[in-house]
Amino acid sequence: MTTHSSAAAKWALWLTVGVISLLAGCYVGFWGTSEHWSTADSALGEEHEINFPVHDAYLLTQDALRGDGILFEVGPDNSLITLWRNADTKVGFMQNMIGVQPRYRYEIQVIPEGSQKSKVVVNVHTEGIPDSQIADYKASKRFALFGEIDELAAKYPPPSSTPASGGVNFTLLPNEDLKALARRVTGSEDNWRQIAKDNSLGSPTEVTPFQSIWVANNLIKRAPEKAHSAE
Repeated sequence: MTTHSSAAAKWALWLTVGVISLLAGCYVGFWGTSEHWSTADSALGEEHEINFPVHDAYLLTQDALRGDGILFEVGPDNSLITLWRNADTKVGFMQNMIGVQPRYRYEIQVIPEGSQKSKVVVNVHTEGIPDSQIADYKASKRFALFGEIDELAAKYPPPSSTPASGGVNFTLLPNEDLKALARRVTGSEDNWRQIAKDNSLGSPTEVTPFQSIWVANNLIKRAPEKAHSAE
């Protein structure tokens, strides 16, 4: 009788240990899943330059989001935050048990890089999406966002801020800034300030190779006239 009681006690002990281990494993899995669910994970950030003033680039980005049916909220300092969207990634057993729905959203900032150029920065934030799958939700891959911004920019180019007449358009040479251009076409590099003002530029280096720059006629140096021969 004592032998049977001892064996039963051992089986009961092993059974108790097994149940406790199983419950502990479920708790750890539940805690880990809940922790991953409750904390948003910042993913890969992306940047894209566009030759538009910051306000125009901001509006183009909004139009691109609307074209993809992405709802968003407008924030301060040319920022946008899209509403959470359900992800199409598969969820694990524990996520199914607690009703976790993987989702993602984008935080976007448009940053000026001069008076005529801007940079669109996009960060994707996720909840319940494995780290190995976050790259699949980048805006450039998920919605080709930057490509759509460029398409809109090509359709609606910004109006020219230079006068339609009274000057000449010059193409910048490689490695040439406004000071070098002013020296070449006006004879004095000090004229770069007026050229920058006429072209809505903030500094002599705020240009790109082969960019077209408008120079007023009254700044352009004249070729010396040939002396008339005496009759």
